[in-house]
Amino acid sequence: MSPAKKNGGDQAADAGGVRSVQRAVEIMSLLGEERPVISIREIVEATGLAKTTVIRLVQTLEQNGLLWAASNGYLPGPGLWRWAHLARSSWELPPETRKVMRDLGARRRETVNLYMVRDIYRVCVAQQESPQPLRHVVHVGDELPLWAGASSKVLLRDAPETLLRRVAVASPYGEGHVKRLREWIDEAAHQGWADSHGEREDGLSAVAVPVIGRSGSVVAALSLSGPTVRFPEEIVEQYAADLRQVAGEMSERGFDHPLSPAR
Repeated sequence: MSPAKKNGGDQAADAGGVRSVQRAVEIMSLLGEERPVISIREIVEATGLAKTTVIRLVQTLEQNGLLWAASNGYLPGPGLWRWAHLARSSWELPPETRKVMRDLGARRRETVNLYMVRDIYRVCVAQQESPQPLRHVVHVGDELPLWAGASSKVLLRDAPETLLRRVAVASPYGEGHVKRLREWIDEAAHQGWADSHGEREDGLSAVAVPVIGRSGSVVAALSLSGPTVRFPEEIVEQYAADLRQVAGEMSERGFDHPLSPAR
């Protein structure tokens, strides 16, 4: 076989393997709190894949412990426990950091979030929900855009120009949004905190401060968020002062996380 044909065959095999992995991930992602069990028919309808393909993928997932056959369909398999334990030990914040976030949430009665940058998104890596019925909830692991929001304004402080442009292009405002981003970033850097009111979602406000890493750069954003009606100007300044104190404690302790820049 000629090298060209061999390489072409290898590339086709790689593409097929990647496609199978993607399909398997798509099947697993159909499971959730609202749908803990799923049938073959539901998978076929949701993915548009042929039934024979779905059966083959499901059988492979079951053989590896990622799915478990039940009388009414398939549910997450016991093999996920090992991965869940590994993910938790890798991503969970130190007890001291979780405690100061809990204390802040209890004291201010608003949702406390900790965000970090991943590409053009900010990822929620920890949260303490507000005890109030009307509250802002973002699930840990959720990705939100960087083109707006108090946390984005502090997270982008050390961002290179290329990232700012990519964030702007992905926004509803286009590349011209870079100018506004720079203004927000400069203002947040000057005052040490940032706020936002209805920038990404009507009726939602937030206050955020940077968490500084060992290198002196911003590695995370700590925020309080909730309904705009509960965020008047005088309260925002109080929240900012409280957040800066807590973020300072986190920075002094040495913030470490898988998403932190390599040291």
